[in-house]
Amino acid sequence: MSWGTELWDQYDNISLHTQKGIDFLEKYGHFIRDRCTIELEYAGKLRRLVKNYQPKKKDEEDYQYSPCRAFKHVMTEVNDLAGQHEVIAENLQANVIRELNILVKDIKEERKKHLQDGARMVQNLNTQILSLDRAKKNYEKAFKEAERALENFQRADADYNLSRAEVEKQRMNMAIKSQQCEETKNEYANQLQKTNELQNQHYHILMPDVFRQLQELDEKRIKNIKSFMIQSVDIEKNVFPIIIKCLDGIVNAAEQINEKEDTQLVIERYKSGFQPPEDIPFEDLSAIKSGEMPPPINPVPITTLRPEAMTVKGTMSSGKLKKRVGLFGIFSSTKEDYSDLPPNQRKKKLQQRVEEITAKIQQETAARDGLMKMKGVYEQNPALGDPMSIEGQLNESGHKLDKLRQELQKYQMYLEEANKPAVSPSAPSRRSKSHYNGAHLQQNHSPESGLGTSHTSLPDSDNEHGDNDPAPGDYCDGDLLPALGVCRALYPFEATSEGSIPMHDGEELFIIELDQGDGWTRVRRQKDGEEGFVPTSYIECNLYKYNSC
Repeated sequence: MSWGTELWDQYDNISLHTQKGIDFLEKYGHFIRDRCTIELEYAGKLRRLVKNYQPKKKDEEDYQYSPCRAFKHVMTEVNDLAGQHEVIAENLQANVIRELNILVKDIKEERKKHLQDGARMVQNLNTQILSLDRAKKNYEKAFKEAERALENFQRADADYNLSRAEVEKQRMNMAIKSQQCEETKNEYANQLQKTNELQNQHYHILMPDVFRQLQELDEKRIKNIKSFMIQSVDIEKNVFPIIIKCLDGIVNAAEQINEKEDTQLVIERYKSGFQPPEDIPFEDLSAIKSGEMPPPINPVPITTLRPEAMTVKGTMSSGKLKKRVGLFGIFSSTKEDYSDLPPNQRKKKLQQRVEEITAKIQQETAARDGLMKMKGVYEQNPALGDPMSIEGQLNESGHKLDKLRQELQKYQMYLEEANKPAVSPSAPSRRSKSHYNGAHLQQNHSPESGLGTSHTSLPDSDNEHGDNDPAPGDYCDGDLLPALGVCRALYPFEATSEGSIPMHDGEELFIIELDQGDGWTRVRRQKDGEEGFVPTSYIECNLYKYNSC
């Protein structure tokens, strides 16, 4: 669990995180300082302080870190400690604020030093890459000059009108250019080797060491926040034994602080899922002669560290720092499917979205069940209300569920795409085209693009429907599904999306697939043979072999 390996490409976020950690430490120091002042003014001012430091709604997501959560509990307990006198304020001032200010100063200096070391390492790597580029250009130039010298010598040697001295001059020039080409080639190879070695050292040794030091610095900050909270409690315990219960609550909150847990949270929040760059390949220009084109050098772009890197906005990447809200920054996206996020962050966002929509579906389903029960009560006792007055609310609830289910299916597809390539399902072999369309809808969890498992028909091998069973006449291999029973519509239903069919009050239909828990039953009209799905709660079932649906 190391930032150097897990967050090798997230220097921007690490720099921002450590700076905001210092800001939080200073904020906690201001909290204790202001609290000392309010302690002198007794309970009224103390309660006002806690209210002022309550986290805003926009910052609630940042309070997943253990020091922040402990801080919220501390404020709750402090609010119950109204009435403390000036002794508490004096002890806090002498024993906590003084040490906290020293710690803030030390952490700022150490962080600045680590960032300067990182800037120097980046500059060294940039310089080496520039040297490699110059060596490559010199090699290319010398290679072309050697080729021209060879061609000039071959022409001179073939020309009998030239003197022997002129031919010898061209031979000497060819030898010199060939020697220069070989020297520049060796220099290019040497610079390439140095660049690869330095790049490996940069990404696997030097920068991970800087990240490790920043990690230790951040964990030191977190541990000291824990220490300050407990120390503040001890001061109060010595003065107010009668409020031990409240102070123990602060201790319990502080004990929940875990620097390792916070370190893992930072990794989960900022890890991109990308891999470090591979070695830069060697380019042999002589291969061009034989028709083999060498791959171009494409080193990882590394920019010179800007002067702003020593501030909260400073980074070590060439990209523009994104604006983030709250105590700790997070990945943000402008696309519906989060495809512009790194792989790990995209999966995390899509999973959160699926969970949110699922919760909304459960809530809306519960509300719809309540309306159905209310309608049933009104039908049994019309004096309590008109059952049809609930119909509009039921339709509206059905539309909401349809939209939520469609949205859930969309994000489930996004999530499946993010995890692994989607596999196209094969069409059923014993179903007609109309049934294949139904099966396709079932695979998408409902005729209204909702939740639920695929519908399953009862086996047709042991067909014991009786003399009046229409199933044998309705089904043959590759044609219609057998009827499992009949149903009667209790309420009229208007189909609102593909896959469902309308029905009027009292209409009788054949049941061809049972409800598998998603609230829909597949039916077929007795007159025109149209098939589709209807809400199970809208029909009364009478199966040939079973008692209920």
